[in-house]
Amino acid sequence: MSILNSNFRPNRRQLLKGTSVAIGITLLPYKSMAAEEKKMNLYSWDSYLGENTLADFNAATGVEVKLDLYGSNDELFAKLKAGNPGYDVVIPSGNWIERMVKADMLTPLDHGKIPNIKNYDPAFMDEEFDPGRKYSLAYVWGTFGIGYRKSKAKNGAPDSWKALLDSSDYDGRISIQADQEYALGSALQYLGYSWNSTNATELGKAKDLLISAKKHIKLFAKDNGDSLLASGDVDVCSDYSGDVLGQINNDPSKDLDYTLPKEGGNRWQDTMAIAKGAPHPENAHAYINYICDADVNAKLLDTIHYPTPNAAAKAKMSDDYKNNPIIFPSAEQLKKAEPSKYLGEDATAAREEIWTAVQAA
Repeated sequence: MSILNSNFRPNRRQLLKGTSVAIGITLLPYKSMAAEEKKMNLYSWDSYLGENTLADFNAATGVEVKLDLYGSNDELFAKLKAGNPGYDVVIPSGNWIERMVKADMLTPLDHGKIPNIKNYDPAFMDEEFDPGRKYSLAYVWGTFGIGYRKSKAKNGAPDSWKALLDSSDYDGRISIQADQEYALGSALQYLGYSWNSTNATELGKAKDLLISAKKHIKLFAKDNGDSLLASGDVDVCSDYSGDVLGQINNDPSKDLDYTLPKEGGNRWQDTMAIAKGAPHPENAHAYINYICDADVNAKLLDTIHYPTPNAAAKAKMSDDYKNNPIIFPSAEQLKKAEPSKYLGEDATAAREEIWTAVQAA
């Protein structure tokens, strides 16, 4: 399925339906799972599976997967903080891995039980939030920037956070992601500070900017800025690359586009990890290994419009996918796009307090 001819309209936080996966994948020998019941419990975002992914895994291994969904990293963290109720594989964002490890929520991965790890791009095998990938493997990654309607663009593409935060060009036609990490990060970046700043003075200026910008903003959108853009309710939004691309691919007018702001934007990564106390750790490793298979991964990522960290899978993708600058921005753009970092409990609490004040203003 060519990514440019997809009939899907995915959202990073909405349930997706994809294509079935290929036969002939590289799996663990089933004897490694024989001591466990043929079950596994997956706790995931409501966006990251094809229609037949779990059924095909079941057909290949005999393991039945029970899927539960969450809507935010905070929800995942709170659920496991109360004690793992029985989940095996979880899909936290990269900047939450360090926090979850500190809270003793994850169990180390056994790389020997994931032979398809060989398929990864080496660039994804050592991260600041998880050196040596001891606790996690990349699932998908992407960027966070600006989606816009070309026919409504003022003076060319809105290539700066200024269009959303410090301008009347799109008065009343703007949506901003309703999340402290992304709203504050964007404001900080526009002001010339780091996306991950913990400086009280800088955060105060970002707070003031967001409050001032509210007079031009239609709404703070809870993971549906791309849908508002597609429906014509807004002309510009801050959102995830894959969400906007899903709308671009299904826009008959060909009037939608996406860009990273010149200030940098954000580069994020969601991961696969095994929860501490997982009742089916062998099956969990087998599932992660399955997702890392090149054919499986290629079909899955072609469905959800995000860049794959799996080099073997990428090699199987269409040129439309591999050469799409929204999926794979230039090296220069990626160098400027800041990754979100775990800032510590005190700094996270301070940001949440600021974000609450912005919303209440």
